[in-house]
Amino acid sequence: MADPVLNFEVVVVGAGPAGLAAACAAASRGPRVALLDETPWLGGQIWRGQQARPASAAKKWFERFQKSGATLIAGATVIDFPADHVLLAETSTGAVAVRWERLILCTGARELFLPFPGWTLPGIVGPGGLQTLMKNGWPVTGQRALVAGSGPLLLVVADTLKRKGAQVGIIAEQASRNKVIGFGLRLSAHPAKLLQALILRLRIFGIPCQCGVWPVRAEGADKIRSVTLTNGTRTWTEPCDIFACGFGLVPNVELPLGLGCKLKGDYVQVDEHQSTTVPGVFCAGELTGIGGADCALVEGQIAGYAAAGAKTNAETLFSRRAGWHKFREALAQTFALRPELKSLAKDDTLLCRCEDVPLGRVKPFSGWREAKLQSRCGMGACQGRVCGAACKFLLGWGMESVRPPLLPARVQTLIAGGMKSHGK
Repeated sequence: MADPVLNFEVVVVGAGPAGLAAACAAASRGPRVALLDETPWLGGQIWRGQQARPASAAKKWFERFQKSGATLIAGATVIDFPADHVLLAETSTGAVAVRWERLILCTGARELFLPFPGWTLPGIVGPGGLQTLMKNGWPVTGQRALVAGSGPLLLVVADTLKRKGAQVGIIAEQASRNKVIGFGLRLSAHPAKLLQALILRLRIFGIPCQCGVWPVRAEGADKIRSVTLTNGTRTWTEPCDIFACGFGLVPNVELPLGLGCKLKGDYVQVDEHQSTTVPGVFCAGELTGIGGADCALVEGQIAGYAAAGAKTNAETLFSRRAGWHKFREALAQTFALRPELKSLAKDDTLLCRCEDVPLGRVKPFSGWREAKLQSRCGMGACQGRVCGAACKFLLGWGMESVRPPLLPARVQTLIAGGMKSHGK
């Protein structure tokens, strides 16, 4: 076992909105609480860089956490669960083992990429990834940019591109126009969200936004030069230097699955108190459904109170959560992926870019495990986080097992942690 071993009553993994809210709620009831995150900052990816902005809506949560008495273990990547009620994390200074009595998982989500001819060309990046790059100062001034895929994030990244001086040619949303209009009408139940949407639309005024449009292929020699789009009846080509393309989000369920939590569809199964099927383990945020920061904050508080034994406090938030769950359902229905996207990739299109495995190489296999064994698909640096999600959409394969290390780790860390063999 790693030295030292840190002991807490409640441990929260993930410092995004759900994790922050969970840690604050749990700590307010008295237990010793720790918050772990692989980044050196609070807020996760959604609130990245918000601590330096005095007017940020996230600022009150940062301040609340600082006053909560909870312990922040930043820059700690959970890679293993070597013993019951113990997590092994890797930090810049070595391994650390964290023992928990109750565990709240708030590991968020990642972008979904679907392969199509040319999707691995330099200059093609996920909308969320591009947003992070631009926040960190990546220059886009004067670049021709296209944004495509699905979900509200497309509008956000187009707005950032415009403000940073890029020339945004088009926003291509694969969902139909009728679905998107219907979603807009349903926002009337959430006035703050409706106002945000209206302001965002005004800020990107002048950028063509077409619904029912998706990419067919990307072309270029050394980097992306153009993208061919279609609406199902007409096909055309748009020139570009940057192509932001992503098809929504998928939850990071590797740690919950490794601990034995059951899924319901794509998400972790929880009860009304955000408790999973594993005693003492709770989940909140995008792990239970893609609903955005407001939904995650409410779920995180419920999980935090419940983990601290304050179920009465948790139950006062049930009605608020129900409202955000309706919003979450509207998101899922509106931006559900159209079946035409399953035919974008050809047999020679790379599916697993870590190991250079084309789609045609894995089609003959019956499932994820066989494909990994026979083709090395999913055995690269991302550990199947990109191609695995794509396979689920394209071929219907789910993840059959989770084995540590959950992410690439130093051998020294594994030795220090005494990582055992997991036969799950």
